[in-house]
Amino acid sequence: PVVLMAHQDVVPVTPDDPWTHPAFAADVVETPEGPAIWGRGTLDDKGQLVAICTAVERLLADGLTPAQDVWLSFGADEEVSGPSAPAAVDELRRRGVEPWFVLDEGGAVAGQAFPGVGAPVAVVGATEKGTTTLSLTVTGRGGHSSTPAPKGPTARLGRALWRLDQKQFPINVPGPTVDLLRRLAGHLPLPLRALLTGATRTPPGVLGRALVAAGPETAAMVRTTMVATTLSGAPAHNVIAARARAEVNLRIMPGESVASALDHVRDAVGDRQVAVDVVEANEPSPLSPTTEPEALGAFALLERTIADVFPDAIVTPYVMMAGTDSRFFCDICPRVYRFAPLRMSKEQRASIHSFDEHVHVAAWLEGVDWYVALLRSL
Repeated sequence: PVVLMAHQDVVPVTPDDPWTHPAFAADVVETPEGPAIWGRGTLDDKGQLVAICTAVERLLADGLTPAQDVWLSFGADEEVSGPSAPAAVDELRRRGVEPWFVLDEGGAVAGQAFPGVGAPVAVVGATEKGTTTLSLTVTGRGGHSSTPAPKGPTARLGRALWRLDQKQFPINVPGPTVDLLRRLAGHLPLPLRALLTGATRTPPGVLGRALVAAGPETAAMVRTTMVATTLSGAPAHNVIAARARAEVNLRIMPGESVASALDHVRDAVGDRQVAVDVVEANEPSPLSPTTEPEALGAFALLERTIADVFPDAIVTPYVMMAGTDSRFFCDICPRVYRFAPLRMSKEQRASIHSFDEHVHVAAWLEGVDWYVALLRSL
């Protein structure tokens, strides 16, 4: 059997977000690239969900019965790591269903994804980073802001965050990233072509530093990342905080672990008065195969159908940076992949979880065509 996944829920919209068109109006807007549907969830992840349903309905109308059973798993609480996906896995396990492969949101047909590569790159997640949140907390003496003491909780917390920023995780170039770089090499100008053609022989430090210098998207491909996302302190502007707290979000590379990441953070902070605790933790997912005998080649099937519908795209595996519900399905399936068959510009990818999220109508229709092609190929 095959499991196709998507999720119905979306992240909230804040009043200060400068949306060009209302976030929940689903306006069809003319753009230089043609009409686009504007709104929260068009890319993450209602666009993919509706494309799957449209493809299934089209094939049902044509009287198609696929050779493989197809399960549709649409959660409603992915953005908050809710119980829907684990419950779906439990139900499939109870029924004795062992999927051939699972396909969830994740990669895309990404334009402007890599410096120097003009063609779009269809990135298929073969694994995903582990999503973990840590809290850093400092307690001390509060009081009136007119009489501050040195090295108070906020100052100590600020120093800890600065130390984290200065001591990033070491470079780690996993197999899917090496494969990606080799596939892109022929599309790059010299000297990058020479560097990436020999990616398996290039010292990881040299390769990693080049990708870090190329920008945040490529930098995240070669190391565990961490960033402070929430800060809290005193309840008023004239009060010294007796407790200062920050949450730090980590995306942990395959081959590393929550425990090793926690050790790195505590070592980087280097201050026993800063309590470092785990808020929530997910280990990196196992690596799904990208080279298998033809009879088992789920990735090869994805690769062929992507090439058929998106002939201008370079198809490659990669390490997905974000977390998805698909990680729960790794317990019952060794082939879990992440790919949204939607063309996305760099601007569109930046709009996910931000503002002005939109999908072009032509791109969405291509996505429907791809699901039709995939289901016909089973």
